[in-house]
Amino acid sequence: MRELTRLGVVLSDRGSKYAVTGAPVASREDIDAVLAELKHDRAYAKATHNTWAAILPTGALKADDGEAGAGMVILRMMEREGVAGHLIIVTRWYGGKKLGGDRFRRVQDAVRAYLDHLIPTT
Repeated sequence: MRELTRLGVVLSDRGSKYAVTGAPVASREDIDAVLAELKHDRAYAKATHNTWAAILPTGALKADDGEAGAGMVILRMMEREGVAGHLIIVTRWYGGKKLGGDRFRRVQDAVRAYLDHLIPTT
């Protein structure tokens, strides 16, 4: 069992709910194991999107899981903060209303909540 950091639902917008989770990873196998563990929780398995990004020693990986462009948003934020060897997953449960470009802001807000938890400011 891996050590997942789950912040749970960190925000909602027009019915959509966003949660953020992360864990240390060193390989694609680690990423797959974390995703599988997260999806053992039925709520996360049934989520509309589980988008993620990670920066590994072999390079960066990301996946949108149907939320086009969201993986890149996560990856850019990780690169800006210098967070490597870590997987960040933003989960969205669709609330029935399209968010347009605001969906990227919500992904950024979720990642910011995780990064603030990971790297507390003093």
